[in-house]
Parts: sequence; C-alpha cells; structure tokens
Amino acid sequence: MLARLDAVFGGRVEERVALTSLTTFRTGGPADWVLETSDPEDLVAAVRVTRELAVPLTVLGGGSNVLVGDGGVRGLVLRMRHGRIATAGPTGVRADGGVTINGLARWTIQRGLAGLERWAGTPGTVGGAIRGNAHFDGRLLGDMVTAVGLVDRDGTVSRAARVEMGFGYDESRVQHTGELVLWAEFLVAPGERGALRARARESLAFRKRTQPLDHASAGCVFQNPRPEDGPLPEDVPRSAGALVERAGMKGRRVGGAVVSPVHGNFIVNEGSASARDVRRLIELCRTAVLERFGVELREELVYLGEWPTESGSRRPQPGCGNEDG
Repeated sequence: MLARLDAVFGGRVEERVALTSLTTFRTGGPADWVLETSDPEDLVAAVRVTRELAVPLTVLGGGSNVLVGDGGVRGLVLRMRHGRIATAGPTGVRADGGVTINGLARWTIQRGLAGLERWAGTPGTVGGAIRGNAHFDGRLLGDMVTAVGLVDRDGTVSRAARVEMGFGYDESRVQHTGELVLWAEFLVAPGERGALRARARESLAFRKRTQPLDHASAGCVFQNPRPEDGPLPEDVPRSAGALVERAGMKGRRVGGAVVSPVHGNFIVNEGSASARDVRRLIELCRTAVLERFGVELREELVYLGEWPTESGSRRPQPGCGNEDG
C-alpha cells in the first residue's frame, strides 16, 4: 500500500507519524501514514486512491476541534496546510481548504476587504471551519459563504451554493454526506484598512481575555445548549461554559487534563494528558451538568482514531471530513 501511495504522491507519504504534533490538544497515538499538502488536487487524488485500496482516509487541517485516541489513526491522514487565496469577482474571496481562517482574515485586511476581520485569531482552517460552521461572538461563518467546492467519497468534484450547504449552529451538510471541502468563497466588501485592523485587534483582545490561549486545547468542548434541550433557571445563560462552571467543574482535573479556570468550556492539556484523560473529564463535565440542570451537553469536538479499552482491546471512533474548526 505504501508503494502505491508513494507512486501517487511522489514519495511524500510518511509512516508512523505522531499526531501529538499535528493537533492543538497535543494528545493521541500515531497515524499509519501522513501526507501534508497545500494542493486541493492532492485531496482529490487521496480520496480516489484510498477508495481503490480500501484504506481509511482522515483529513486534518490545523488540528483543532479534534481529539485523537491514544491508539492512533489507521490508514492515511492527509493534513491540509496553506493553499491559495484570490479574489472572486468584485465582492468575493476564494480560499483553499487548507488556508487558516486567521490567515484569510489577515489577507483580506491587508487588501482593504471587509467582512472577515472579526475572525482574526480563529484557529483551524477553511475546510474545518466550513465543516463545523465555525462561530465566534454570535456570528456564524456560514453566513459569509457564497459557495463551496466539494469532493465526495467517490472522488467526484462539485460546487455547492450556500443554500445547499445545510448550515446551522455547529453544522453543515458535509458532516452527514462525508464530502470534503476543497475551497470556499466568502462575501466581502470594500473597507478602510485602519478600521479593519482595529476590529481585528478587538477580536484578538477578547480572545486573550476570555480563552486559555497559553495552554494546549482544542477550543470549545461543548456546543451551547439549544432551547429544545430543556429549560434553565432564569439567571443561567444558555452557555456551555457557564453550565460547566455552575456545576462546579472549573479547575477539575483528570491526569494532565484540566477544566480551564479561565473558561469552563475549555479543557486544557497541562503537558502530560492522554486522550483518555481528556475524554474522562469531558464525561464528568457532561454528567455534572446533567445532574445539576437536566441538560445533556453535546460535544463540538470530533473523536478520531482508536480508543484502547480497559481490557486492552481497541474501539474505533471513525471520523471523516476536514475535522478542525
């Protein structure tokens, strides 16, 4: 199989790569094979060759919003990094799936294009942000999208308009179809560079005040509860972080994993956390909130790879798509 992968990708595939260095949580076991690329054509080729070989394919971008099992990931992990950004008509910008959202925001600011400056400092890539419809300060990234380039699991490439993407809170159609994001186009408008930089600095300052940016984490662990998830006391906001905090879980520890004292919806790795530590702490937080408020929190995180059980057997946790967000 490695010989076939090398034939397709010119010897760029690496074996037994530790995913701790490729994810923002800094946890998890190794991948069988890893290919790092900035070219969406490599993604299309990877879909086709792994289908031919019956090999699992997992796509990572910046490695945020994911938790890799301690047993590692079987098959090929394709890491999308960087890529092209270009204007798309007078009111649009197109960015490849491996471009970071932060990099895209900086690119538009430098060219006096408004609309994405509030996303400065956002971790992850365009592909992952589209998959999970990234949100910040009450804004959904999908509201800025005009079209998305996709490849399905048969290797067929297509273009989808925003109305076809099924965007919702933390949701898009690719979570259900298994399609992968090649590129996305965003709506922009002319703006004054100084004002755009000022708004970007405000967003960065807000993140620094409210998030534990000095520790390894995957970003927010849980989705904010929706009205249909059940009633809450009037003085309790529909905020996962607030619920975790009021359930008394801030600062709670399992091994090297800790619920951040800065933000209750962040679990941080203090340096020695295993993926199992993190997952056990997630379940403790979910149980505490359920017992206190009767609301069951849902994860934003995507679980990848194999999770060794107490008996030593391995429980696979499949993931697909651009997983970071």
